[in-house]
Amino acid sequence: MSRDAVKFGRMSKKQRDSLYAEVQKHQQRLQEQRQQQSGEAEALARVYSSSISNGLNNLNNETGSTYSNGHVIDLPKSEGYYSVDSAQPSPDQSGLDMTGIKQIKQEPIYDLTSVPNLFTYSSFNNGQLAPGISMSEIDRIAQNIIKSHLETCQYTMEELHQLAWQTHTYEEIKVYQSKTREALWQQCAIQITHAIQYVVEFAKRITGFMELCQNDQILLLKSGCLEVVLVRMCRAFNPLNNTVLFEGKYGGMQMFKALGSDDLVNEAFDFAKNLCSLQLTEEEIALFSSAVLISPDRAWLIEPRKVQKLQEKIYFALQHVIQKNHLDEETLTKLIAKIPTITALCNLHGEKLQMQKAELQMNHDVLGKNLAPLKPAANPSLISTVPGVHPAFLHLQFSSDLSPLFNIIDLIYVYVSKKTA
Repeated sequence: MSRDAVKFGRMSKKQRDSLYAEVQKHQQRLQEQRQQQSGEAEALARVYSSSISNGLNNLNNETGSTYSNGHVIDLPKSEGYYSVDSAQPSPDQSGLDMTGIKQIKQEPIYDLTSVPNLFTYSSFNNGQLAPGISMSEIDRIAQNIIKSHLETCQYTMEELHQLAWQTHTYEEIKVYQSKTREALWQQCAIQITHAIQYVVEFAKRITGFMELCQNDQILLLKSGCLEVVLVRMCRAFNPLNNTVLFEGKYGGMQMFKALGSDDLVNEAFDFAKNLCSLQLTEEEIALFSSAVLISPDRAWLIEPRKVQKLQEKIYFALQHVIQKNHLDEETLTKLIAKIPTITALCNLHGEKLQMQKAELQMNHDVLGKNLAPLKPAANPSLISTVPGVHPAFLHLQFSSDLSPLFNIIDLIYVYVSKKTA
C-alpha cells in the first residue's frame, strides 16, 4: 500500500456520500435554526449555558473531577482546551484468564444522574431530528458514552499531565533499537492488547452497544477495536515534540526503528499529530470513538440497520458538542474525513502482522525449532456456539501464539460473553 493510500485512505462512494450528506444536512438545519432564532431564543441559550456550567460544577463536587483549560500535554496550558481529570484511577487490572492476559476489573460507574441536561441540544428541536430520535434520548446516550469513556481510559488526564515530559533517555532508546524485530513486535503487541482490553470494556458500558445481538458485538469489536485504540492514541501523544507514551515514558519514532515498519510508524505519528491539531475535548474523543466503533459498514453484521440508527444518534450528539466547543463548523466534517485514514492504517498494521507471521513461520520451518504451531487465534468450537455467527468468521487467522495480540479474537469473545458485574 502506498504512502498516499494510507494517508488519504479509501472508502466507497456510497459510504462517502452518506457521511457527507449527513453532515451537510445537519449544517443546513443549524443554519436555518440560527436564522429563525429571536432574542428570546438567545436568552434561552444563556439559561442553557448557565445550567451546563452549574451542572459541571456539581459534577466536580460529586466525583472529585477537575475541569481546567489546557491541553493534555501542553505546558503551560493554553486557552481553548479543557480536560476531565478524574480522581478515579484507571480500571484496575487483576487476575489472569485462561489465555494469560490480564483482565480489567469492573469499576463503579460515575454518578451523573443528579446532573440534569449535561448536554442541552438547543440546536435541534423535535421537528429537525430524524424520525424516532428525541433530544432526551440523545442526551442519555451522550452521557452514557462519556461516562464509559472516562471510566475506561488507560490513563486519566491527571496521570497524562504528570507523565507529559518524562521521556525515554538516549540510552533507553538505544536499547529499543537494539532489540530484534520479533522482540519489539512482542512489546508493542502487549501494549496494544492492554489498550484493546480497555476499549472492549468501553464498548460493554455503552447501553446501545449491549442491546445489539452478540454476533454483531463481536464483529464490531473485532473490526473496530484497533481503530478506537488509534483514536485514543491522541490523548497520549505530545505534538510539541512528536512523541507518544510507550511503557510509561514518551518516545519518538526512532524508538520503533527495530520494527522494520517505518511507513506504518510514520503514518501513525502523522495521524496522531493531525488529530491533536483539532483540539478535541474528552467529550468529543468519547463520542467520536464510539461512532468509529459502532459502524454499520462492517462485514457480516446481522442487524446493520440497528447499528446505523445507533451511530446516527451518536453523530447527533457529537455534532452538538463540537458546535458548543469549536468555532470551526467544519470540525465534524474533518473528523469524518479521517475515518478512511484510520481504516487504512489498521489495514496496514494487519499487513505488517501477516508479514511478521510469515517470517516467523519461515524461521520455524528453516531452523526446525520446537515452537508452537501456527493456528487460528479463535477457537472454532467456542465461537460456533454463538448464534448467528457467519461461517466465514470461523476461518479467520490472525497469527501465531507468539504474541498476545494474535489471540485478540479469544479475548474479545471472553469479554463480550461475560456479564457486566
